[in-house]
Amino acid sequence: MDRSRSRNRDPEVLVAGETLIDFLPAASGPLSSVEGFDRRPGGAPANVAVALARLEEPPLFWTRVGDDPFGRYLRDALAEYGVVGRFVELDSDAKTSLAFVTHDEDGDREFSFYRDGMADTRLEPGRVDDATLAACEWVHAGGVALSSGRSHEATLDLLERASEAGCTVSFDPNRRPELWPGDETFRSVLGDALAHVDVLKATDDELEALGFEGESVTALAREARAAGPDAVFVTRGSDGAIAVTADGTASHPGYDPDIVDTTGAGDAFVAGTILGLREGRDLRKTLAFANAVGAAATTAVGAMAALPDRESVVSMGDGDVNANANGNPHDER
Repeated sequence: MDRSRSRNRDPEVLVAGETLIDFLPAASGPLSSVEGFDRRPGGAPANVAVALARLEEPPLFWTRVGDDPFGRYLRDALAEYGVVGRFVELDSDAKTSLAFVTHDEDGDREFSFYRDGMADTRLEPGRVDDATLAACEWVHAGGVALSSGRSHEATLDLLERASEAGCTVSFDPNRRPELWPGDETFRSVLGDALAHVDVLKATDDELEALGFEGESVTALAREARAAGPDAVFVTRGSDGAIAVTADGTASHPGYDPDIVDTTGAGDAFVAGTILGLREGRDLRKTLAFANAVGAAATTAVGAMAALPDRESVVSMGDGDVNANANGNPHDER
């Protein structure tokens, strides 16, 4: 593969959603007991965009941050990671959102958000023009943008227009209960989004919160497919992931990395899924690749800083990871 050509071609993937500051704790434990934090760039869609850039598929990214020191820091960080900044907006009338992260002893995390009225809730419909969507093959968004403000309408508008333009649309509910007034609202709003979604990535807990029922994870995924998506990918932590499509079901057990921080692992999995499908891998090889990207992202602190390059993903994975649909090494495509 000619990697310089990959970097220089027009982006074929558009990611949309929040960029914010993650304050990572100096020690595990509840927020009330943490005495120090490190500032890191974050936000699930931002992590997906950076992960794609790290994996040699730099996307367009539509986001909105405050025209303040944090916002300018995030804009510059995205540019340094190789994300195409044509739709990175600075808002002079709102501040940049903040999220304080806490970890338990296993590295699992919880978030406390400070984003009411902040810049990422103020995306405006139509800012991504029709010509841009016509040139894109894939559009990805997440559920946080749907939880409040004008970004709710703007994100639904983008998903609908992307679907009408023939883009493959992927979506991650990224459920954060503290951002929603209740499960009924979450279920109703995301139900509107799923009508335009081709590829859904979720956890089993998220599928249940969306109102789907089933005696197994596979049954849950099949129920979710009936709501609109062509493919449903379900991440299961240390148990790997499954995928369900009209052609059948695939699974992959995942990997066993030395976990330091799980922040951004699901976003890394999303990027791996997008690339796996775009590169023509079958379901199981896509799961293997996505699991390897997600696992590699847990081996360092922070979301963006831990996102792996191709070499790190290959070293984490198995024979399926460094192969395209024909079983050939990636660099021979």
